[in-house]
Amino acid sequence: MKISEKHFARLFNILLLLIAVTMIFRKQCTWMIILFVVCCLIFRRKLNFQRESIIFGLIIAAPFLLEILFFWNNSSLSGGLKSAEKSISLLLFPLFIIGNYKYIDYKWIINYYSKIMVLLLVLLLLRFVILYPDMIDKYRNGIHLWEMGYVFSNSFGNHAPALNMHLAFVAILNFYLVLQSFHNNRGSAYKIMEMLFLIVSIFFILLVNTRMALFNMGAGFGIVIIYEIQRRHNFKKVLKTAGLMMILASILFFFFVKNDPYMKEKYSKVTFAHMDKIGRLDEIDHPEINVFNSLVTRVSIWKSGWELGVQNLPFGVGASDGKKELVHYFKETNQVFLAKYEFPMHNQFLDFFLKYGIAGFFVVALYIFTIGYLGFSAKSGVTVAFFLLFFTSNLTDDFLIRFDGIAFSGFWFSLFTVNWLQQKELHHKNNTKLQ
Repeated sequence: MKISEKHFARLFNILLLLIAVTMIFRKQCTWMIILFVVCCLIFRRKLNFQRESIIFGLIIAAPFLLEILFFWNNSSLSGGLKSAEKSISLLLFPLFIIGNYKYIDYKWIINYYSKIMVLLLVLLLLRFVILYPDMIDKYRNGIHLWEMGYVFSNSFGNHAPALNMHLAFVAILNFYLVLQSFHNNRGSAYKIMEMLFLIVSIFFILLVNTRMALFNMGAGFGIVIIYEIQRRHNFKKVLKTAGLMMILASILFFFFVKNDPYMKEKYSKVTFAHMDKIGRLDEIDHPEINVFNSLVTRVSIWKSGWELGVQNLPFGVGASDGKKELVHYFKETNQVFLAKYEFPMHNQFLDFFLKYGIAGFFVVALYIFTIGYLGFSAKSGVTVAFFLLFFTSNLTDDFLIRFDGIAFSGFWFSLFTVNWLQQKELHHKNNTKLQ
């Protein structure tokens, strides 16, 4: 099939955008990925790889390749296949995204992705208000505010921490685009529109209300500001614009906290409560009420995961058996609360350490820290902010066992590699002209 370079580039970028905005819907995103792969196979002659492309592609595919390498260690064939199936996108994305890097409009994708995601969340909130009026009345009366973000996320088949990881990145992108609109002296209407998208994206992070997302949003804003100052060499202008955005965000945060008293409790008493009970959660009165989402619960899980991982060195327990063996260890060590609710590891480094041994720990570290390398090398505040977001999120959760975490990271990791390659080529061309 013949198609012009211009039309192929347009089709390719639209498909990438569709994958990005459907990432929070597993079924729809899976169909978009299949459509994307079929399209790339039809036009496979357009693939072009450099030495760096192959290196970064192998790093992105490393978790999937680890699944294949350690497939023999699974106790169940079907369990091993199911685990590998979830991570196959880490092979497909670098192959077809990086392989077609010359056709990708990185700025166009992040611009439309950040806006469509906000509009999509507004529609989902309207749907929630219409379909679940009893829940709205319940939260308006201040009842069970702790569950609000989880119920909203579950209403369209998502998990609150995973959703808020996506939303934190959307907010960071919108913040970056606001700074860009002021730097490029866009019209007042355009600047106001960009600020509105930022404010609404911050609102949804507060609505879903997970701790790491709030931290990463704030940290991401700071990283973007630092890199914009370095790139633009206009400290006053960047700081003035960023300051205005921070004031607006603080006002929104103030009114949200005022109307959601649970936030004060969550970020003060709940998070660090009962830290003297690590590994002894059953001594706490009603732990499912008092420490279900507390740090002490995660640290107790990590302690058990580390002990079990050390016992199963050097190759781990297998990808399909990680959670099963962890829950069995809870029972063996008489940790009734953890066994009852069958908690996963909640730490990606320890999760891979348990499943694959030492190799698992190093593959996760290589995967995540290479994103940071791309950001530092390309001097991209957005990429560095994503690195921090995904790194810290995987310290308190395990997103490389979930489709939305696997596909989300693999997709953006591949696009950051594309941005790095395009900047490298541009820099080479500029140097050639100067010579």
